[in-house]
Order: sequence, then C-alpha cells, then structure tokens
Amino acid sequence: MNKKVLVIGGGAAGMMAAITAAEAGAVVTLLEPNERLGKKLNITGKGRCNVTNNAGLEELLANVPCNGKFLYSAFSRFDGRDAMAFFESLGVPLKTERGNRVFPVSDRAFDISTALERRLRKLNVSIVRDRATALEVSNGAIQSVTGAKNYYPADAAILATGGVSYPATGSTGEGHLLAASVGHTITPLRGSLVPLQAPGCAELQGLSLRNIGLTAFENGKKIYADFGELLFTHFGVSGPLVLSASAHMRHFDKKTYRLEIDLKPALDLPQLDRRLLSDFKKYANHDFGNSLNDLLPQKIIPAVVNRCGIPAHQKVHNITRAQRETLLRLLKGFSVEITAPMPESDAIVTSGGIKVREVNPTTMESKIVKGLHFAGEILDADAYTGGFNLQIAWATGRAAGFAAAENTKDTKRRETQGGIL
Repeated sequence: MNKKVLVIGGGAAGMMAAITAAEAGAVVTLLEPNERLGKKLNITGKGRCNVTNNAGLEELLANVPCNGKFLYSAFSRFDGRDAMAFFESLGVPLKTERGNRVFPVSDRAFDISTALERRLRKLNVSIVRDRATALEVSNGAIQSVTGAKNYYPADAAILATGGVSYPATGSTGEGHLLAASVGHTITPLRGSLVPLQAPGCAELQGLSLRNIGLTAFENGKKIYADFGELLFTHFGVSGPLVLSASAHMRHFDKKTYRLEIDLKPALDLPQLDRRLLSDFKKYANHDFGNSLNDLLPQKIIPAVVNRCGIPAHQKVHNITRAQRETLLRLLKGFSVEITAPMPESDAIVTSGGIKVREVNPTTMESKIVKGLHFAGEILDADAYTGGFNLQIAWATGRAAGFAAAENTKDTKRRETQGGIL
C-alpha cells in the first residue's frame, strides 16, 4: 500500500517539501486554496525573487537573529549553495549580486515558481485547490486532514502555510490555528522586515533618498548600519534600509528606537565642511534657506534648515563656524524617532510562530503529534534581508519533506513485518 504525505500550503516551503517527499518515494498531495502556487514568492524582491544567499552554514546562521541554532541541522544539509544548485538543475540560471544576494538571471520571480510547479507535476504530485480546516489525530499520530471541500487520509502531513504577512497572498495565520488545535504553542506574531512609524517626519512624505547611510539605535546603542535607499511615507519610513533595520528592532514594548541618516556618506566631516564652504561662497549674498539647493534634495531642505537652528533668512556670509558645525553634524546624522513598526500585514515576513522547542530540528517533526511536520515561515524563526528567509523555507521544506517520506517508509516496513497489522 502506497503511503501518503499531505503538504498544506503551496508557497516556497510547501513546494520544496512536496518535491522532496515525492523524490523520496512518497505519494504526495499538495493543498493550496490559491489558483496559482507561490503567490507570495512571485512578489518577493519586487518581483525579482531574492532566491537565496550565496553562503554556507556559518554565514546563514549569523543572519538568523531569531532561533538560528534551531536551523543548524537543516542548513548543514541544505545551504545557500545547495539551493543554487537545486534551482539551476531545474533550468533556472542564477546570478549573485551585492551582499551575495542571488536572483534569477531573468529577474523574474515567476521563473522560480514555474520551475517548482513544473517539477511537482513531473513527480506526479497531486495539486488540489482546497483549504485545510482541521487536523485529525489518533493515538498521538496524524491520521488525516479535513479540507473545506474534501477529506484527506495521510500517513504524514507537513504544515507550510506561512505567517501573517501579506494576507492577500493567503498567509492568514490559519496554519498556526491548526497547530494550536493539536497542542502546539504559538509564540506572539509580529512583523519583521517591516516599514516603521515615525510621525515626526510627515512633511517629508514622498521623499526618496538614495546612496545614504543609515544607523539604527536601541536605547542609544548602535544595533545596525548600512548604505542604500530610504523612502519617507505618510506614516514614517520604508525602503530596503528600513526593512533591514526593522529586523533588529524587536522590543518596542520596553525599548526606544532611533534612526540616524547620513545624507552625505561619501564625504567625511572635513570633506563635507569644504563642500559647504564652497557652496556658501557661491551663495554668499543669499539667504541661508536658499543655499543648500546644490547639496540636498529640495524637499528635505526646509527640515534641515528648521533643525539646524540657523534662521532661514540669515545671509550665508554671516553664518558662524559654530553654526556651520551644527549643520555638519545634522547632515551626517539626521535623526528619525521611531514609535512603532507597521502592522504584520505590511511586513515581508512574520516573526513568531510555532515554538521551535516543540519541533525536532533534524526532521521538522512535531514532538507532540507523530507524523506532523512543519516548514517555512510558520515556524518561529526569521532572518535579515538578503535571501535568508527564503533559504529558511528551502532548508526546512527539504528537511520536512525527506523526513515525512522516510517516516512513511518506516511505517510501511513495520506493516510488512507484522509490527502494526
């Protein structure tokens, strides 16, 4: 009798788990309510899909601030370079960019999801458009899954329904409810890699800054720094730098957070001072408020003038050295007070999920329900930007799929030897 593995969720982790289980010999059914598989995968990296990071075990672990040790076994057996080899074997050429970020050469996320779906069909994985509504457990082991449309007997099940970010793609937290219904603990869910609220910057809404430096502080202590892009919005700040910084901000209930923007990171203080003196010489007889047009984007000039304390109508040739030094410090450290992250629905990934102490880190199998495995964002493990979160999906999906198939083989062997029937 052929053994059955049921995978719940057709995202990155679910597709990898289904492929792996099928390659290991299981008969696999994949439940996904969306019409298209990989709906969230297709919008990652602004539609380019940052597939993974060209990194080995130690670098991967260093970029997982939440429960990285739990992933040691999964990453040991399937790291970023293994993921690259896997996708290239599926016919998707890859390229490595800044920060070892890996993308399809085509810059099309659809090429990744299409390759995965093509592999699923070649392995005869049954793809069913249905939503799991209940897990059926008997004698401490998974027996079947009830769906909205049908009933699915299973020797093993893999929950890979994602977190609560981007709910329009199907990540609604339903998988956490299913896990909780059979005894699992769900740690608090919140957004990670999420825009940040900064009400004091409303006048800068719509301003996009490129090639700037950003430093994040927690209770005055530096916790993150990088260079790149930032966008001011109606609620605060967003953009790649802000999303990365947000992953380091995990305690808004008891700590304070601040960002400092270096508007001219290519210039040190003496160089920037010389640049200011040159501009001031050019605008010697002008009002200070009109002297920064060559140095800064027009939209940020009023905020800089207001914060530096130099009267807007003071003539440039009357600016003192002390005033200029105050301006220099502001240009190298434009401060933004952060009050809170945006809601989980605005986050790229979810922090929190199934408590990892209740999961076997080698097999991704529940320590509470035999035959129930987990993969991807549903677990309480999240990483920084750079392809690391998708690598968690690939590695845990691989581990769960292989273990689920192996468990069914063990069950079949015991049945044949009379150990069960």
